[in-house]
Amino acid sequence: MTFRMPAEWEPHERTWMAWPGPNPTFTDDEELAEARAAWASVARAVRRFEPVTMVHGPGQGASARELLGPDVELVERELDDAWMRDIGPTFVTDRAGQLAAVDWTFNGWGGQDWARWEHDAKIAAQVADLTGVAVLGSTLVNEGGAIHVDGEGTVLLTETVQLGAGRNPGWTREQVEAEIHAKLGTTKAIWLPHGLAGDYGTYGTQGHVDIVAAFARPGVVVVHSQRDPAHPDHARSLEYVEILRGETDARGRRLEVVEIPAPTVLKDEDGDWVDYSYINHYLCNGGVVLCAFGDPNDELAAGIFRRLFPDRTVTLVDARTIFAGGGGIHCITQQQPRAGVR
Repeated sequence: MTFRMPAEWEPHERTWMAWPGPNPTFTDDEELAEARAAWASVARAVRRFEPVTMVHGPGQGASARELLGPDVELVERELDDAWMRDIGPTFVTDRAGQLAAVDWTFNGWGGQDWARWEHDAKIAAQVADLTGVAVLGSTLVNEGGAIHVDGEGTVLLTETVQLGAGRNPGWTREQVEAEIHAKLGTTKAIWLPHGLAGDYGTYGTQGHVDIVAAFARPGVVVVHSQRDPAHPDHARSLEYVEILRGETDARGRRLEVVEIPAPTVLKDEDGDWVDYSYINHYLCNGGVVLCAFGDPNDELAAGIFRRLFPDRTVTLVDARTIFAGGGGIHCITQQQPRAGVR
């Protein structure tokens, strides 16, 4: 049976998220409280446009309900961390528009020494069970933030993720592409050599593509553009733009590349390079939930997204706390396409 991963801008049934609990990502009560407030802000922003289901750990429902309010559905399951994009299923549809869920193998972003994934490795199948859809298992170590599709056969990947030694040692590029295409219904992979510099730190993903580049519609891709030569991502941004402008999609269209200027801040409070990026946004029914950083470029980025998505409401949500934990708004959300989307 042939399946296809719908593009993120296609209609959703709901959004899935995971509630932050005590774990190595949030090292004390203050950090955990800040994370929960940030996750709740994103959930409430998404809920303006579509239903949201929040998975929370045992005994954490009260804290979730207090911050989320009455309109977000709660489901209790064992969790290790809170990055639903990566631990949750990748939903696909068959030719009749019926849903199924790809359950990638999850190993803590390449088996990082701080990560725990005993429970998170099971969440994709549990979410699929909650939705009543078939599970498509995969032996490929992969995460939802490591792929981005246009819904018409093209997928973006990064070499340091799917081909990284911590995830898929021994897999060739051809083998990775064959498994990705088989599960997502894609026919062409566009590979970027690496992610942003800051994504290789302690809590980094080792190069997820959803902070670097994303399709805005078929034939159009937005890409992170670091304009300051002092930042190591300046050279990387130029490389991404050159690669993407030289590519065609699965239908043979030359890609139109829209550069999204990075925030002006270069380092965090600890003096480390930030990987703040507006690319890590989330498209929901009628809305764009966009990362904000208290930065002069927040409104500049919002204006670009308003032009790209004139029929959607752009909502800025402060994502600095989320980025401090290793991701952004896209990383903590996972769309469930509406049944019937073919």
